[in-house]
Amino acid sequence: MRVTTLLGSSTRMQTPCQRHARQGRSVSRPCGPQPLPKTLNKQRHSQSCCVSYVAVESLLAGPQPQEEPEQLQPQQMVVQDDLDQLLGVLPAGLGESLISHPQRSALIEVVLDLGRRPEARFQGSTAELLREEPVTREELDAAAAAVAPFGSDNRAGIAGTLHRISALRSRKGAVVGLTCRVGRAVSGHVDMINDILEANLPILFLGRPGVGKTTAIREIARTLSDELRKRVVIVDTSNEIGGDGDVPHHAIGGARRMQVADASKQHHVMIEAVENHMPQVVIVDEIGTEAEATACRTIAERGVVLIGTAHGCFLENLIKNPTLTDLVGGVSSVTLGDEEARSRGTQKSVLERKGPPAFPIVIEMRDRGAWVAHDTAESVDALLVNKVPKVQLRLRDPVDGEVTMLECAYDQVEAQILAQMAQHSGDSSRSSSNTASQEEDTLAAAAAQLRSHSNSSSIDDLVASVLRTGSSSSSGSNYSLQDALAGAELDPMDWLERFKGLNEAEALQELAAIKYLGGQAGLLRPRASGGFGYGARPGSAVAASGSSKKSKKRAASRANAKY
Repeated sequence: MRVTTLLGSSTRMQTPCQRHARQGRSVSRPCGPQPLPKTLNKQRHSQSCCVSYVAVESLLAGPQPQEEPEQLQPQQMVVQDDLDQLLGVLPAGLGESLISHPQRSALIEVVLDLGRRPEARFQGSTAELLREEPVTREELDAAAAAVAPFGSDNRAGIAGTLHRISALRSRKGAVVGLTCRVGRAVSGHVDMINDILEANLPILFLGRPGVGKTTAIREIARTLSDELRKRVVIVDTSNEIGGDGDVPHHAIGGARRMQVADASKQHHVMIEAVENHMPQVVIVDEIGTEAEATACRTIAERGVVLIGTAHGCFLENLIKNPTLTDLVGGVSSVTLGDEEARSRGTQKSVLERKGPPAFPIVIEMRDRGAWVAHDTAESVDALLVNKVPKVQLRLRDPVDGEVTMLECAYDQVEAQILAQMAQHSGDSSRSSSNTASQEEDTLAAAAAQLRSHSNSSSIDDLVASVLRTGSSSSSGSNYSLQDALAGAELDPMDWLERFKGLNEAEALQELAAIKYLGGQAGLLRPRASGGFGYGARPGSAVAASGSSKKSKKRAASRANAKY
């Protein structure tokens, strides 16, 4: 795997770590206290001065070369899921059907609800029924008894694995449902942030449930402890990082693990880890209360590096969350004088960051292979005055694992992700000669047919035939172009009218992007500035353009499919 850095046309791209270097923080070696240079050991007497033999010898030998810090090397990505042990907990017949399932590697969770048919959920698609017979009380009780006792948070695990079983209970406390979530140890995928890890900077991960936050910090624990030789302590509240049982899973490497008996006491265990075990790095999952946010600030003030995850998908979520805002420096309302307000060109009452953030780096995990890195202080300051901050987008090619880094404006992240996906999709298809020509011909035919509306009475049928994405009515797939347009609240005819105005290159790029999305309906959104973005984040042009279907149609008709 290679790491490719994209350079801007006029200025060299700088990572958040390099910006810290400009501010005086070292990134050539781990940050924090460094060994002081050797000095002469002198004892002052009334008429004499004693110098140690070692000191004299070091003076004669001259200056010694400093040791180079260890650097992380890219590794091949390896996935270990221990899936057989989880499938053994399921009722008879269900595990056997999933062992041979073609999408076994994409399995996310299995849902067992009393009186309902069991479901398996996979990445990028909806649930799939495993059988027609509903789950019985006996099957549910047997599955619950096969795992460790449930804690106060209704979670349990399987000893020696990373799987998690969560219980649904009735008012009387009886288990009426189980969510069996697959836990995977993925090594070699945090090379997307190797430079940040080498710089020894605290990192906070944000992202929706299931995007891979816990998987990422688990691999970070192994990387820091085994490869960078750090003293790492994990505060594992729900045993998701280190797995269930007294012996932690080997996926965390040499990191130590502190279990938490009561989830409400997580902040106490965080402070205990620092006071009792002298860690260089503390790792904690799911920071969600004010007490935990305060503990994070306390740990940061003591010079210990903190790696954590928090509830929220975007940095704006933390800024507006009064419970967690201290993680990014806090927000206070300041009243300016008349002269100061005029010089700034703002109102007299403004919002400002209260202090330094506990996490200098915030990473939004938009997808498993798409991370947005913020310099927290700069981004928060910009957002508070309604400016668009600069961020660093890090993308992993799904085919060859190559990591690309580029700097862009925060409001252009979605468009950049979609453009890179389309580009990588085109590059990977061109890498094989036979497949490349077929794909190009297919997309060209799709462009021609969509532009002319010929031989097409149904958009579903057209896309099923020329893009091979399937149709919800014919091939059993859960995706069609019509589904995507409906999810974006776009009228198909309006979309086709816009599509007819594209040139061939733009049309092929649009179709390649749709084909790459491969089943995630509703991800295409009209952008007021033109083109389509990847999803719709709060505060974006999409969210601000109004919720009426009519206004979205007008915005779509003005779009020009530029990425």
